[in-house]
Amino acid sequence: MFDCLKKIWYNCFLIFFFPVVPGIPTVPFSCLSCGNEGVRTSCLPEGKMGSNSSRISDLPKNEYLKKLSGTDSVSENDPFWNQLLSFSFPAPTSSTELKLLEEATVSVCRSLVVNNPRTGNLGALIKVFLSRTKELKLSAECQNHIFIWQTHNALFVICCLLKVFICETSEEELQLHFTYEEKAPGSYSSDSEDLLEELLCCLMQLITDIPLLDITYEISVEAVSTMVVFLSCQLFHKEVLRQSISHKYLMRGRCLPYTSKLVKTLLYNFIRQEKPPPPGAHVLSQQSDGGGLLYGLASGVATGLWTVFTLGGVGSKAAAAPELSSPLANQSLLLLLVLANLTDAVDAPNPYRQAIMSFKNTQDSSPFPSSIPHAFQINFNSLYTALCEQQTSDQATLLLYTLLHQNSNVRTYMLARTDMENLVLPILEILYHVEERNSHHVYMALIILLILTEDDGFNRSIHEVILKNITWYSERVLTEISLGSLLILVVIRTIQYNMTRTRDKYLHTNCLAALANMSAQFRSLHQYAAQRIISLFSLLSKKHNKVLEQATQSLRGSLSSNDVPLPDYAQDLNVIEEVIRMMLEIINSCLTNSLHHNPNLVYALLYKRDLFEQFRTHPSFQDVMQNIDLVITFFSSRLLQAGAELSVERVLEIIKQGAVALPKDRLKKFPELKFKYVEEEQPEEFFIPYVWSLVYNSAVGLYWNPRAIQLFTMDSD
Repeated sequence: MFDCLKKIWYNCFLIFFFPVVPGIPTVPFSCLSCGNEGVRTSCLPEGKMGSNSSRISDLPKNEYLKKLSGTDSVSENDPFWNQLLSFSFPAPTSSTELKLLEEATVSVCRSLVVNNPRTGNLGALIKVFLSRTKELKLSAECQNHIFIWQTHNALFVICCLLKVFICETSEEELQLHFTYEEKAPGSYSSDSEDLLEELLCCLMQLITDIPLLDITYEISVEAVSTMVVFLSCQLFHKEVLRQSISHKYLMRGRCLPYTSKLVKTLLYNFIRQEKPPPPGAHVLSQQSDGGGLLYGLASGVATGLWTVFTLGGVGSKAAAAPELSSPLANQSLLLLLVLANLTDAVDAPNPYRQAIMSFKNTQDSSPFPSSIPHAFQINFNSLYTALCEQQTSDQATLLLYTLLHQNSNVRTYMLARTDMENLVLPILEILYHVEERNSHHVYMALIILLILTEDDGFNRSIHEVILKNITWYSERVLTEISLGSLLILVVIRTIQYNMTRTRDKYLHTNCLAALANMSAQFRSLHQYAAQRIISLFSLLSKKHNKVLEQATQSLRGSLSSNDVPLPDYAQDLNVIEEVIRMMLEIINSCLTNSLHHNPNLVYALLYKRDLFEQFRTHPSFQDVMQNIDLVITFFSSRLLQAGAELSVERVLEIIKQGAVALPKDRLKKFPELKFKYVEEEQPEEFFIPYVWSLVYNSAVGLYWNPRAIQLFTMDSD
C-alpha cells in the first residue's frame, strides 16, 4: 500500500514540477502495484511514425537543434526542452556511425560554442538535466520509462556537446561556458554557479546510486561515457597534463567525497559484466502486436529528431564493430583506468589511485588505518573470477597489472589462491599469440608474470599444478605438463620471437628476469621445456658467433677503406653476451638449487654439451661456467662407465642416481637470482597515452576525430 501511495505522490509531483505542455495530452495510466488509475504527463502525442525518410545530413537543419545553438536564449522552463529531448534511436556504436553523427552535428555544436556566451543555452540544458536527475531513483522504482528516457536523451546531447566544446575551446573558455549567469546590464557578480562541478557530482551520484535495471542501463552507460568525455581534454595535448580542469574538479571540492564509492561501483560494474537489456525490454521497442503504449507515444514525434535517426540515419545499419557482451563493464573499466592514471595534483595525490591501492577484501575484518583515505571493501573472489575471464582485452590485463603492482591486499590474496592456473593460463595465451597482440598488451602480460615470480611460493606451486591437453599450444602436443613447465615454454618462445622479429631489449630483459626468478624452484621440468632451454642457448650461441664473424670481416674490410663507417657490432655483441650470461646463470641456478629434481634438464645439457665448450674460458662467462662444466664432466663420466648405446630411460636412471651421489659442496655458491619489477621514473609518460589509446579504440559509442588527437599517433599500439 505504501509503495502505491508513494508512486501516486510521485506522479503528482511530476505534474506540479513538470507541467503538461500546452497542446500535449495527458495519458491515463494504472498504478503498477494496485491498478488504481492516475495521470502521467507526457510530452509526446500519440500518432503514427513519420513516413518521410530523413538523412543524417539533415541534422544541421533540424529546427530544435537550430534553436538550441541559435542566438536566442531558451529558458530552462521552456516547453522546448520536452520537444528537443523526445527523440529515440538505437545508440550508434560503430566508428562509421559515430563519425557520421559527429560530422553531421559539428556545425551545430560550433554554432553553440559561438552563441552560448550570450544565450546560456548549454547551461539551461544542463539545469534541465540536473533537475530531472533528482527524481531518477524514484522514477526507476516507479518504472517511469518516459521520464528516464528523456533524461537519458538530455545526457546524450550534453555528452555530444561537451566532446566538441573540449576539442574546440581552451579549458578557460570551457569553464566560462559552464559558469554563465544571466545578469542585469551593468551588474557584476563573482559567485556565479559552476555548472560543470554540479554536472560532475551529479554524474558520480547517478553512476553510484541509480539501481541498475533494464530501463536505467543506457543512462548508466551514458553517465560513465560523459565522465570519460570530460577527461578527454588529455587527448588534445602532446604532453601529459599535470594541471588541468580534471585535477581541479575531481581531486578536491564537492567531487572528492564520492571517490571510494565511484571506484567501488566501477569495479563492481566490471565484475558483474551486466549485459544490456534485450531488444524486447527496451523502453521504446515496438511490441509484437504493434500497439505498445510506449512505442505509440514515441512514434508520434515525426517532426523531431527521431525520424532522422531511425529512417536512413545512424541507427539504420547494424554496427560494424563486434558487440561487447557488457558495454557498461567495458566503459566502467576504461573510466577506472583513466582516473587511476591521472597525475597527482600539485598539492594532493590522486585520490582514485589511493582508493585502488588500498581497498580490501570483504572477508577482511581488520580496521582500516586512519592514514588511508578513500578506503572500501570489495569481494576479492568475484574480482579474481572476473579478471581470469576477461584477460582477452588489453584493459582487463592493464587492470590486473595495476592491482598486482599497487594493491598489496590483492597481490597477497591472488598469490594464496590454489587455482592460480585460472589466472596464469590466460596471461600465457596472450604471450603465446604475441604476433596478434599489440606490444603494450604483451608488456603488461609479461610484467604480470614477473611480479608473480617475485614470490617463491608461486614459483614452487606452479610446478605442482598438472595441466592436460593445452589446445592453444600448437608447436607440440602437450597431453600432460605442469603449469611451471608451460610457463617456461611460453616465455622462451616469446624470447625467440623477439630475437627474430622485434629485437626489443626491454622484452628480453623481462622474460629472462621471470625465468631467473623461477630458476631456483624449477621442479620436474617437462622434457620439452628442458630441451627448449638448451635450444634457446644454442640459438644465442650461433648468433654470438655470427656477430663475431661479421665484426671480424668488417674490421678486415675497413683496413682498405677509411670512408665506410663500421656497423656498431660491439653494441650487438654486448647485448648478446648479456643474454647468454643470463641464460647460463638461469641454468646454473637450477643445477645448484634443484639438480636432483630436474633429470630432464641434465639430460638436455649432456646431449648438447659441445655448445658450452667455447664459453669455458671466455672471460665474461668463466665464473658461471664452473658449475655447469662440473655437472657435465661428472655425469659424462658416469655415462661412460655405464657403457655405450644406452636407452633414454637408462640415461635418466643414471642421472637420477648421480644426482644423489654428486657432492653438493663441490658446487660453487652464487647469490640468489632475484629480480623485482620497478616502474621507471615518470611512468605516466607510458601509461597515460596507453590508456587513452584503449579508450580511443574500444570505448562504446564514443568517437574522436583522429586528426585532432595529439597525445599519440594513430599507428601506435
